[in-house]
Amino acid sequence: MDNEKYKNYLGDLGTIAKEYARESINEYKAAKGTSEEDYKTGYMMGFHRFITLMQQQADSFDIPLKEIDLADIDEGDFFK
Repeated sequence: MDNEKYKNYLGDLGTIAKEYARESINEYKAAKGTSEEDYKTGYMMGFHRFITLMQQQADSFDIPLKEIDLADIDEGDFFK
């Protein structure tokens, strides 16, 4: 088994998911008070669930969040 391949995959997945999550947060903020607010809220909450799931699973497997590039995003980022 090529562990480096899986480590790189998870690192890339974390980076990309975090970028998408931050984009969804910004889109949600921009949509407040518009007809798109409900859709953007749901879209953002989907990323919230995915990011926190990845973080919880990493913790369960003793994988430092820094290794999968998810150490600098937390639940508070979604609710500011």
